[in-house]
Amino acid sequence: MRVSLAHRFLMFSGRIDERNPEKPEFVFPASSLSFRFFGREARLYVTNRNAYWNNAAGAIVDGVQKRFDLNNEGVTELVLLQEEKDGEHDILFFKRMDGCHEMVLEELQLSQGARLLPPPEMPRRRIEIYGDSVSAGEVSEAVHCIGRPDPEHQGEFSNSWYSYGWILARKLNASLHDIAQGGIALMDGTGWFLEPESKCEMPDQNDAAAGHVCGTQEQMGMETVWDKVHYHPDFGEPTYWDFSRYTPQVVIVAVGQNDSHPKDFMAEDDGSPQSMLWKEKYKKFLRSLREKYPEAHILCITTLLEHSGAWDDAIEAVCGELDDGNMGHYRFRRNGRGTPGHLRIPEAEEMAEELAAYLGRQKIGGGW
Repeated sequence: MRVSLAHRFLMFSGRIDERNPEKPEFVFPASSLSFRFFGREARLYVTNRNAYWNNAAGAIVDGVQKRFDLNNEGVTELVLLQEEKDGEHDILFFKRMDGCHEMVLEELQLSQGARLLPPPEMPRRRIEIYGDSVSAGEVSEAVHCIGRPDPEHQGEFSNSWYSYGWILARKLNASLHDIAQGGIALMDGTGWFLEPESKCEMPDQNDAAAGHVCGTQEQMGMETVWDKVHYHPDFGEPTYWDFSRYTPQVVIVAVGQNDSHPKDFMAEDDGSPQSMLWKEKYKKFLRSLREKYPEAHILCITTLLEHSGAWDDAIEAVCGELDDGNMGHYRFRRNGRGTPGHLRIPEAEEMAEELAAYLGRQKIGGGW
């Protein structure tokens, strides 16, 4: 039995392309479709657009997490649930990975005679995150490498469900828009995302530690990506997000780690012209977010991933200059020294615990 993907009982969360509501497109990690139904089978058909890594989708089916490998071409059939008898079921289908791929939901099929059930109310709390691979949950499932560099991989350990942001959202019963891209820095021309081959240390190789892929484009920074839905040049022209569709009470800005590539200019001289330019662009980015979200609490962070504290000092200086009473800067207990590799699940939980405690001390409006 085919179910319209525009059915009112289907709940979508995330910065999703819904220009064609019958074929929504997932771009960012943690983008999700949730539904409840009475029946015995649920199958979802998706088309995958691959840029790099081996791509997989995820689902929570009646409380049990599942992983589904995706074909690089054509439609992939995902058997979300297959039981012998009818019963009530709860399914959350989600994007595990960042913009290394895009995913088009083509069709939802339920068993004959099944029926969708009314969904629960959406959480009143809303969080939005702007970040890099750590915010995307990249390599989070490599728990055998806690506190160590990343293992060799092709994306199989990446899972947004275990990103600090989605853990935080679940702790606080909040919805999440996770605007995160592996390898991204603030400024175009820096960072790892879309680094040209001429600048790659490992030409034509996926860099397992940084989460980038060498290419022919100039690096793209968050200053370009932040207001987009589609942004990867392999997938066509960019499209822009309608900010009226989602108004978070909390906005977390977690950039400033990949910015040291290819040159750690902030650590070398925080008063250099490039360092001063970065601070001005960071300030401009925060002002742009404030313009979109006048009432939101904006929180600036980096993460436990090893990096020079000069970047955190620069962020604190910019926040001080803006003198915005509803903006904060937080340094974690193990900020910049927790791990040389990506955060694994326990380390992401550590960040989420600290963030939950921080937010619990703030006066946050907007129905938070």
